Amino acid sequence: MKFKLFWPLLVLLLILSVNLFFDPKFFIIEVKNGHLTGSIIDILNRGAPLMLISLGMTLVIATKGIDLGVGSVVAMSGAIAAMTVSQSTGISGDSLVPLFTAIAFALGLSLLAGLWNGILVSRIGIQPIVATLILMVAGRGIAQLITNGQITTIYYEPYSFIGGGYLFMLPFSIFIVVAVLCLALFLTRRTSIGLFIESVGSNPEASRLAGINSKNIILMVYLFSGFCAGIGGLILSSNVASADGNNAGLWYELDAILAVVIGGTSLMGGRFFLMGTVVGALIIQSLTTTIYSIGIPPETNLVVKAIVVLIVCLLQSPDFRKKVLGRMKRTKQLSKNDKGVTLS
Repeated sequence: MKFKLFWPLLVLLLILSVNLFFDPKFFIIEVKNGHLTGSIIDILNRGAPLMLISLGMTLVIATKGIDLGVGSVVAMSGAIAAMTVSQSTGISGDSLVPLFTAIAFALGLSLLAGLWNGILVSRIGIQPIVATLILMVAGRGIAQLITNGQITTIYYEPYSFIGGGYLFMLPFSIFIVVAVLCLALFLTRRTSIGLFIESVGSNPEASRLAGINSKNIILMVYLFSGFCAGIGGLILSSNVASADGNNAGLWYELDAILAVVIGGTSLMGGRFFLMGTVVGALIIQSLTTTIYSIGIPPETNLVVKAIVVLIVCLLQSPDFRKKVLGRMKRTKQLSKNDKGVTLS
């Protein structure tokens, strides 16, 4: 695992270091208005939704599945939470009851979406890419129906705290990510659930013969993926104080898949690396921040992101490293032989 994290961490450090040429104060963290501020803090805060979504995607991919509906779940979660808050409080509401109601509705809808995907994949037997593509299309339509096709603005300070508040001088969203990460690490590394997930992803038939209920494991990971996407939707809508059923969470499913792959988890299923996924999500967010900060046209964001992901994946590939190192060794050997022939 440490070796798998080496290249992603190195790439993350290089991306962050590039900003020093354009902003010497990039790594400086200051205290303003009672909380920490700085580019690094902003990356952690803005990358929180992607980190959460990627954690759920990791476990899905570990079972040899895929979840293309997480972006739509983000939109649905933010939409129903925003509508609940706006209809319960108006502009001057100050009760905390709407906050917990909005969170309950958002997470409930997200779990329902995860349950839908899990049933289609585990019980009905639809291929994961097709089953989740259904929710990817329909979910965004549901989000627009919830908001009546309008951008819903949220005037509610307690709700804004989820994505924009601070606790112990740090953004509250960071604590949410740490809590979900610790929960995932505990369940997958301190209990047998992680072994079951890897077993189902490596060989579902052998897992079934060994007595593992692969259907329940697959259902569980899709539920967890929906749960993570729901929390990500709450953070995202809270951070911008609005819900946009059309654009919220757009392309997040692709960024989450890239983060998982960068982190060292294979799309073929089996072993997974949650910490690697977190690093992968930070790489994507840092790359996006760098592109905007150094003045590169935003239109090239996807192209640059694809190139970086390709480089990281090549560096992580044992076959690629073996071929490159093998050619370098052969070149050095030929060079030595040529020198020996010349001297003789």
